[in-house]
Amino acid sequence: MSEDATRQDAMTQQTTAEELAQTVEAAHEAFLKGRSATPQTRAEWLESVASALEADAEALIQVAARETHLSEPRLTGELRRSVFQLRLFAEEIRAGEHLDATIDHADPEWGMGPRPDIRRVNVPLGVVGVFGASNFPFAFSVAGGDTASALAAGCAVVHKGHEAHPELAVLTAAALVRGLEAAGAPAGLFALVTGREAGTELVKHPLVKAIGFTGSTAGGRALMDLAAKRPEPIPFYGELGGINAVVVTPSAWLERRDEVISEYVGSFTLGMGQFCTKPGLLFVPAGEDVELQEPLEEALRGVAGHSLLTGHLAAGYAQSVEHVSSRPGVRVLVPGSFDEVPQPTVLVADASEAFSDPELLRREMFGPASLVLRYADGEELLRLVGLLEGQLTTTVQGTASDVGQDSTDELTQLLAERSGRVLWNQWPTGVTVSYAQHHGGPYPATSSNTTSVGTAAIRRFLRPVAYQGWPEAALPEALQDANPWHIPQRVDGVWHLPEAAEGAAE
Repeated sequence: MSEDATRQDAMTQQTTAEELAQTVEAAHEAFLKGRSATPQTRAEWLESVASALEADAEALIQVAARETHLSEPRLTGELRRSVFQLRLFAEEIRAGEHLDATIDHADPEWGMGPRPDIRRVNVPLGVVGVFGASNFPFAFSVAGGDTASALAAGCAVVHKGHEAHPELAVLTAAALVRGLEAAGAPAGLFALVTGREAGTELVKHPLVKAIGFTGSTAGGRALMDLAAKRPEPIPFYGELGGINAVVVTPSAWLERRDEVISEYVGSFTLGMGQFCTKPGLLFVPAGEDVELQEPLEEALRGVAGHSLLTGHLAAGYAQSVEHVSSRPGVRVLVPGSFDEVPQPTVLVADASEAFSDPELLRREMFGPASLVLRYADGEELLRLVGLLEGQLTTTVQGTASDVGQDSTDELTQLLAERSGRVLWNQWPTGVTVSYAQHHGGPYPATSSNTTSVGTAAIRRFLRPVAYQGWPEAALPEALQDANPWHIPQRVDGVWHLPEAAEGAAE
């Protein structure tokens, strides 16, 4: 069968329950073969995948553009991000900090009585099931953050491809498998499955030890409940959605209203509003709607539109906008459209409407629409923030005069209680991959307290194991006194860095 025919067959065939079981079992065998690989070896696997994606970049981007309606420049940047992420994770696992190797030597004089020799290290969980997203066909899909972090942790991955870009899923999976094979990784360490039945069986399979998910609150909650009801419940790391409220202080509104509105438009229409970090709520001081309308319309004239990702998403978007706009007290400030290329919509309401109908703050409009809420004073603003559910991000647009004020401190605390990332005078769209990044938040933004972006994401797919009283030669390499992997070790409470790391620190 030709490569094209094989690809077409994979796109149209749904993975059966039997095939899913075989795939998971093969992934488990690959995990057992590869789990003791050195950090250097595992890093080389990730780098080989990055190179394979680069080699296929032109074909991948062309297919992605056709299936998603996203522009080639956007997709090029997103693929570059995925490649960068793989290489950054390779550097991270070479450094070995994710292993948290900790050694307590036997101590007969320990304060609470004699202490045995006990040593702890993080080990990979096993097979991880990953569900990709529709809105980021590279960054949160087959070769996205969940796959990269699970492989970096030492796990095997079975990825359930998203129906929004099926051909791209097949092509990306082929590049990923080729990259792993070229680097000598065990066969079956990564595999792609398709279809709703396969997704359900993936969560239920006893050899699957964790799930990574990016998608809707409804879909994520259904899978999370399924994972919890297993005879052996497993961790479910789900990104479920977010409204991403932005607060504009009175001083910022007075000082740079039009600038804030222009930047707000740029953020909530970026990618046609199909970012999980889109600012769906803007809190501004009370006033006349006319002062909002003109600068909004001016900023929106510069927005270049395109079709939404899928017809299903377009229908859901129209339904959600109609639902919010029909609530009592909600006014249509800038009427949009639900055409094939939709025009952005801006709605407005007074804070008092949200107090009687908190649903206004909780209904995500996944597309180019946002709601402005007008607060009368600081007390009303704090009450509004207090009604927010868990958010991926919250933002304060303020001025220097706001810094250090008790009211600002209280606002910041309230926002931090409800979100995973709090921004000052920036906009939430755009999630860099870095060491300090946190992409998560209280439920319903995510289902856990972890991050799905950045090097800390690797730790989701690890668990600690302690070895007590073991002979030196029988210990895992990461816990041996000779430190053959040259990783950081905490020995009797004191961190010891390998020579290269110590030199870099100096």
